[in-house]
Amino acid sequence: MASEKISKKLAAVAGDTTLLEQEERRRLRAQPLWRVRLLLFGKSLYANWRLFAENSIGLIGLGIILIFAALAVAHPILMNTVWDNRVYDPFRGFDATLPFHPSPPSLAHILGTDPYGRDVLSQLMYSTRSEFLLGVIAALVTVTIGTTIGALAAYFGGLVDTLLMRLADLMITLPFIVILIVIGAFVRLDLSGLALLIGILSGFGATTIIIKSQALTVKVRTYIDAARVAGGGHWHIVLRHIIPNLLPLSFLYMMFTVTEAIFSEAVLSYFGLLNVRMSWGLMIFNAQTSGYLLNFDAWWLIVPPGLSITLLCAAFYLVGRAMDEVVNPRLRKR
Repeated sequence: MASEKISKKLAAVAGDTTLLEQEERRRLRAQPLWRVRLLLFGKSLYANWRLFAENSIGLIGLGIILIFAALAVAHPILMNTVWDNRVYDPFRGFDATLPFHPSPPSLAHILGTDPYGRDVLSQLMYSTRSEFLLGVIAALVTVTIGTTIGALAAYFGGLVDTLLMRLADLMITLPFIVILIVIGAFVRLDLSGLALLIGILSGFGATTIIIKSQALTVKVRTYIDAARVAGGGHWHIVLRHIIPNLLPLSFLYMMFTVTEAIFSEAVLSYFGLLNVRMSWGLMIFNAQTSGYLLNFDAWWLIVPPGLSITLLCAAFYLVGRAMDEVVNPRLRKR
């Protein structure tokens, strides 16, 4: 008897669940298509955020990124409201009230001044915007190229796949940072040029191979066959069905590209091969040319930019690792 009561309760619960699902479907059908898509996107975003929030390293990385973003936003506000441009301008500022430069940290200059009398904190905050801009442009170019090439290679196969994958293999075998140094020695790169170059080299490399492997699993799914039977052309299937299903994985590799771009900029700026007004790598380069690179008495010239490079690169890497558990179902916590 007890088992029969339990079975009846379970059947009643299952019936209520079925009725709720049917009611939910009827409610969605009655709404405009754009609103249905928006609701489904919101639900998916909320579910993915809950998975992401379960990973502590992802939250730590996101917190570090938000701190640096706040520094980037706060710099122009401070320059227009609190700081004197003649003293705190990151390029032409000079504090004549101090007896010598570089000056150690103080209340007036929290991170001290550099050998030219400029405020180190102002330079650090200004450079944060450049690092974010560099990383975002490089990541977008990488994802655009890698996703497009990977989808085309997986869908068409044959000669197209062979040519594109051999190009990707060639890009992987080339030493990435050495290529950037050689190109920087012949061409005076700025931030936008460096971002495009990093995006192209990364987009045709390992990112393409990884995204192509995911595209192969999408290609054999039933809705691709249904779209083909319904009369969908090759480009329609690639653009409307394959690429959208690759975007979560593509967004994941955006995080790793940002880390690569920030590190590459620091290396090129340190060697004086990058045409930028101010960046974290250039701050270290200025300390080196002034003879303070190995002088721990002026630690404020090296530690703030070096620590910023390390923290921001690590933050994007941690966010990427946490997003890997969201994108890859095999790594999700059940």
